[in-house]
Amino acid sequence: MPTRKLKIIPLGGLGEIGKNMMVMEYENDILIIDAGLMFPEEEMLGIDLVIPDISYLLERREKIRGIVITHGHEDHIGALPYLLPQLNVPVYSTKLTNGLISVKLKERKALVGAELNIVSPGDTITLGKFKVEFFPVCHSIPDAAGLIIHTPVGIVVHSGDFKLDYTPVVGKSTDLSRLAQLGAQGVLLLLSDSTYAELPGYTPSERVIGEALDNTMANAPGRVIVPTFSSLVSRIQQVIDSAAKYQRRIFIVGRSMSDTARMAQRLGYLKAPDGILCRLDELKNVPRNKVVFITTGSQGEPTSALVRIANRDHRHVRINRKDTVIISATPVPGNESLVARTIDSLFKQGAEVLYREVAQVHVHGHGSQEELKLLLNLVKPKFFMPIHGEYRHLNLHAKLAQSIGMTKENIFVQEDGDILELNSQAAKITGKITSGNVYVDGMSVGDIGSVVLRNRRMLARDGIVVVIITVNRQTGKLIGRPDIVSRGFVDTRESKDMLDNSCDVVAQVLDHSGNRTVEWSFTNTKVRDSLNKYYYEQTKRRPMILPFMVKV
Repeated sequence: MPTRKLKIIPLGGLGEIGKNMMVMEYENDILIIDAGLMFPEEEMLGIDLVIPDISYLLERREKIRGIVITHGHEDHIGALPYLLPQLNVPVYSTKLTNGLISVKLKERKALVGAELNIVSPGDTITLGKFKVEFFPVCHSIPDAAGLIIHTPVGIVVHSGDFKLDYTPVVGKSTDLSRLAQLGAQGVLLLLSDSTYAELPGYTPSERVIGEALDNTMANAPGRVIVPTFSSLVSRIQQVIDSAAKYQRRIFIVGRSMSDTARMAQRLGYLKAPDGILCRLDELKNVPRNKVVFITTGSQGEPTSALVRIANRDHRHVRINRKDTVIISATPVPGNESLVARTIDSLFKQGAEVLYREVAQVHVHGHGSQEELKLLLNLVKPKFFMPIHGEYRHLNLHAKLAQSIGMTKENIFVQEDGDILELNSQAAKITGKITSGNVYVDGMSVGDIGSVVLRNRRMLARDGIVVVIITVNRQTGKLIGRPDIVSRGFVDTRESKDMLDNSCDVVAQVLDHSGNRTVEWSFTNTKVRDSLNKYYYEQTKRRPMILPFMVKV
């Protein structure tokens, strides 16, 4: 009888930054770890968000025992409002993470019917054949957890997003003693965060930012504006602490930032002295050099508070020449140009802008090379699979594992959809499932496919040409010359001759003798092919060509 195998299948987060989602399957039990979103890349025109493809899970819905969430960042919880209505399974997370999930679900009106369970670090829950223990890890958000998963074939450790900060601003440091205990006990597989596998050394402590904020609050001649992620609770706490030290009042701008801050304060993760947090309608009574704004928009998101301020489009806040803006975040891959544009716009309006390249105003929440090696040395896994990162990060993390003595055969660098099968003695990649991107565009989820995106890219690059053909209803013969209208292709006045000539090309194609009516699909293809050829010869570009037939 064949040995029963544990399957590990990433549905997101491998070969990309974001949309983290991992599936563990043993016989009739499935455990899901995280359900995140990803920001669209520049060529994903018009797309708001990208979430994992869960076709594999939908076909096995009855096997799913629950979703376990490591922490409350968007790239780990952002897909829940879109996926939970389809899967309808319980979600397990720590207290703050649970609060952030509730805020997200409420925004999308998906909270009703969701079964959200709070788990404390150190607790163990049983989900089918899996026993899952949450252990504290330090990240750039409080209440982050790693997972120790007891399976029938051995122990699997999932690091979550982590770093080794011995002086965290909020929350606990990573529980190294528990990891060392596991290492002595024997760990089958380690799944470990690879986001900063390129960086040598150690990641600096969050305390470094406190010093930079203190200096700015003490010396800024006017208002201080701090855009950051709404879920970066420890950074919000640091801003509150510095503002209190220099008697500045805080105004929170942006709905998601306000909702998160309110929730974090209610749960005790944000502590603010009485009277320091103000409403925007109190702004006119506070001197400019005593004002701090905490806003959304550190990623240059078009609808965020900071971008509206930078574009002079915010109702309450306008940039003043003495303002100082501290951008306390690293641009997510794909967002660099949006962030750069926002910084330029703020500079143009006379603000002093401090960002990662010019000041120590951001520390990332992921371990650098020495921390990754330390984790590997403590856990001593039999098999290792780097997770969370673009392919180069996974690859470099695999090399780090080899540098501390792991054999190459026991390290698995995978991509989304690859199936890793393990028993207590052996592991190998046995196949691939369909996985990919599901696009969220406005209200539609998954309706936009690669064909639509290709068409959008084509329209954006080369424009559109509409051909209006009038034919006799009885004979199918052309009546008069075709009309051609173009948008985004060529300047209509300057290229009038070429467009006129293209009318003749169409007329020539349609000039068929006899009384037989020609099939529209045949005519359509013929018109498109001939115009494609003609326009490419003339311009070396391929606009989208849409023929329309009018029968009279």
